[in-house]
Amino acid sequence: MPRRPLHMTGADGAALRAALRDLRTRLDVPQEFSAAVLAEAEAAARSPRLPAYDATGLPLFTIDPPGSTDLDQAVHLARRPGGGGYRVHYAIADVAAFVTPGGALDAEAHRRVSTLYFPDEKVPLHPAVLSQGAGSLLPDQTRPALLWRLDLDPDGRVETADVRRALVRSRARLNYRGVQQAVDGGAAEEPLLLLRDVGRLREALERERGGISLNVPEQEIVEREGRYGLAYRAPLPADGWNAQISLMTGMVAADLMLAAGTGILRTLPTAPDGAVGRLRRTAAALRIDWPHHVPYAELIRSLDPHRPAHAAFLQECTALLRGAGYTAFTGGDTPDPALHAAVAAPYAHCTAPLRRLVDRYTGELCVAAVAGAEPPPWAVSALAELPGEMAEGTRRANTVERGCVDLVEAVLLKDRVGEVFEATVIDVKEREPRVGTVHLEEPAVVGRIESDAVELPLGGRLRVRLVRADLSPAGVLFAPA
Repeated sequence: MPRRPLHMTGADGAALRAALRDLRTRLDVPQEFSAAVLAEAEAAARSPRLPAYDATGLPLFTIDPPGSTDLDQAVHLARRPGGGGYRVHYAIADVAAFVTPGGALDAEAHRRVSTLYFPDEKVPLHPAVLSQGAGSLLPDQTRPALLWRLDLDPDGRVETADVRRALVRSRARLNYRGVQQAVDGGAAEEPLLLLRDVGRLREALERERGGISLNVPEQEIVEREGRYGLAYRAPLPADGWNAQISLMTGMVAADLMLAAGTGILRTLPTAPDGAVGRLRRTAAALRIDWPHHVPYAELIRSLDPHRPAHAAFLQECTALLRGAGYTAFTGGDTPDPALHAAVAAPYAHCTAPLRRLVDRYTGELCVAAVAGAEPPPWAVSALAELPGEMAEGTRRANTVERGCVDLVEAVLLKDRVGEVFEATVIDVKEREPRVGTVHLEEPAVVGRIESDAVELPLGGRLRVRLVRADLSPAGVLFAPA
């Protein structure tokens, strides 16, 4: 699920950092790893279970934000031998090479479920000795991985798929801006040009099947002349090309598990009318033209994340993905539900095992499915509990995200209490018509509003006064002006 990435630049923001520490305490976010977990991780880092198959001659590369060290994926693209189509090699960190089922490290991963991201730091799923060290696909290091080989036709459709354990060795750690500049400037070598070509083909196939990819901008908390503000970093085309490789692999993984009769899918129902209606009111608040005959997917593809209003709207669109869940199945049972509405196909999480618990299990099940072997009992026995564990992890991540956004908005507005803003009422509580949510036109802030006298006009524009903006859990509050 696309998240709202937030990070801090400029001054140290001591008050915000203190509030973020308080937020982590209030939400009971796991912090330090126990001595037993660290000891097991360090021992595993020294002696992982290594595969026999050697693919270190494959010139893989990673693409991540600058400074990233928890590198889950490495990729290489080439034209298929004999011409006609493409061959994609996609290496995924093999966390199962380090984690022993039933051990302290495994139990801690089930407790944490996923890496949590705060503006000032991240709370990792696995200890750094693994997630940023021995398990990470860092350049010029030999690593155990699950190596996917996907052969595509000239239109980018997958014709054959294989995944096996292998030793790999990434050749380069690239970032999105550098990839984009190399492609645009004519300096890119063939694998990067093929990443562009395959990415575009997969984007066309996504449109054809009715899928949606949200290019959610990254929010930065910046300080200018002693005041905090929000700035957006819009995703580059290279972000989308790389994301399409991961998406394609997740779709293939889902198909493999469905054919084998055992697996766990990432699923999403169609968004309810009420959620779409709320999003339409947000679009109106941001003066985004959304004719009623235009489908949601078509609108999303028309937006420019470089425009502040469009960037803010894309942030709000993530709300439509919050009905996502996981569906496990065994013994050849037909999973229900089985589709992911945004992908418009069966889909599985399998490409981020350093940061997400379920991916370790889907990878294991796919390796077994391709080999025609029975999946290991430790992987099958976990399937009954995994959907619930992942749901709790997702709930915690959503709560963290909302708490962080609330704090950022409070920082942004803390010196503007008493000011009046133009806003649109985008939500009203059914049983409390004087309580609701407003979306400011400038800055693009969503906040609670309480009226003493009149009912709030759902979908209507009104002037609101900021009555509170502090870093406590109470956060931001508006009232009709």
